[in-house]
Amino acid sequence: MYRIAVYRQLKNKASCNDLNWISLFSSARSNHTLSFATVKAEEYQALNLLKSTTWGKWTSSSNWNTILDPLNGQPFIKVAEVNESELQSFVESLSKCPKHGLHNPFKAPERYLMLGDVSTKAAHALGLPEVSDFFAKLIQRVSPKSYQQALGEVFVTQKFLENFCGDQVRFLARSFAVPGNHLGQQSYGFRWPYGPVAVIAPFNFPLEIPLLQLMGALYMGNKPVLKVDSKVCIVMEQMLRLLHDCGLPVDDVDFINSDGKTMNKLLVEAKPRMTLFTGSSRVAEKLADDLSGRVKLEDAGFDWKILGPDVNENWRKTALLDKMKELAARRKLDDLTVGPVLTVTTEAMLDHAKKLLQIPGSKLLFGGEALQNHSIPEIYGAIKPTAIFVPLEEILKDEHYHLVTKEIFGPFQVVTEYKDNQLPLVLNALEKMHAHLTAAVVSNDILFLQKVIGNSVNGTTYAGLRARTTGAPQNHWFGPAGDPRGAGIGTPEAIKLVWSCHREVIYDVGPVPQQWEVPAST
Repeated sequence: MYRIAVYRQLKNKASCNDLNWISLFSSARSNHTLSFATVKAEEYQALNLLKSTTWGKWTSSSNWNTILDPLNGQPFIKVAEVNESELQSFVESLSKCPKHGLHNPFKAPERYLMLGDVSTKAAHALGLPEVSDFFAKLIQRVSPKSYQQALGEVFVTQKFLENFCGDQVRFLARSFAVPGNHLGQQSYGFRWPYGPVAVIAPFNFPLEIPLLQLMGALYMGNKPVLKVDSKVCIVMEQMLRLLHDCGLPVDDVDFINSDGKTMNKLLVEAKPRMTLFTGSSRVAEKLADDLSGRVKLEDAGFDWKILGPDVNENWRKTALLDKMKELAARRKLDDLTVGPVLTVTTEAMLDHAKKLLQIPGSKLLFGGEALQNHSIPEIYGAIKPTAIFVPLEEILKDEHYHLVTKEIFGPFQVVTEYKDNQLPLVLNALEKMHAHLTAAVVSNDILFLQKVIGNSVNGTTYAGLRARTTGAPQNHWFGPAGDPRGAGIGTPEAIKLVWSCHREVIYDVGPVPQQWEVPAST
């Protein structure tokens, strides 16, 4: 099953052709709760001009990338993308940060407290209705999803910041001690920053993913450069301005807008000690090679869901497939519960469906058609929610497996069925997968749960009859497993794993025993 993209709805009934919401703020804005903002998410007309920041200053570029409105194809954001000849200031900024970071347990510990205060203020700000609504609408505007989905992203981000208020930041750097072999000797384990680091974030969660990873990097003492997909970078640009308003030093974070080639060049030249990448498996593997393995990865928008033996008859004989089709049919363009897919075109998704339907025994369950009566530009995807049945035996064949498990980040899923004695075949299919992010085992049968969980890998696995697949709240780990490069997000364990390393300091201060003598050579 593919991860299904989320979509948006508008509070009004305006035509998609009328939506062009981004406009510049007046510098004399009277509403103090949005004093940080430089755009109005709810208004129309003007293009917004987005910049990068390095050395604590917002700077422009000679290279402008015009982002098209995902609903009508009209230009609506101009991003000043740094080109390869303009990278030097970013390289120098990162190089000024030492390997031991901006702070660590022995250096500038007051910064742990400062970042706790920043989190407190930022969490309070995001809890204000005016601010949460601003970010929800801004997310909607660039990464189309329902208002409730967008507001949920703001809520998760706000709760994450609440989790790291006050002393919670320095608790992340908690050390431990072990008694030594003699008086005066003790070993201490510390969480140590990497120093200069990079965060590369995707389009699908324009606020949650970059903010949670960025703050994790800062909490542990690193100096990050942040790159967000240009199509949605306006959201994080506004959030960074809010963080500055909440007391974050302006030179703590470099924020770069660029294309992928330029960012790759920056990473190769600046040599950050660690790079966090969230996105496609293909790009993740390239970065791992280019950066000599100094990466943490949260890759692949692919997941699976297995329904267990919790019905008295075959699941196919229940109303399951009819209910899936019924729920999919509720999604419509009018309220944008279905809408633009930002990374896969309509043609590519329909071509993938066509290839799947050529597999013997496969059939279309629902969807498989382009959306009608819309103005979504051709560079994006617009199809009806789609499900295709493929027999399990065919999935396992070498000539079909990679096609069936191809990553399609859109409203697309593959369905199959298995008999009780075919569970080993299902587990074999899971074993062959290369991406192990999320999964669900939908069953309350304990023995079945033990069997499937014990023979699978996915780092975020939901289990039980209410199991979902793609939830990423702030209250549990979200990340892949089975790969030493795997990155998590959201929890103290994830932050410490991704953004710090272990350092051991062994104290041996004496006293020297009175009768001590130099021992014989060995």
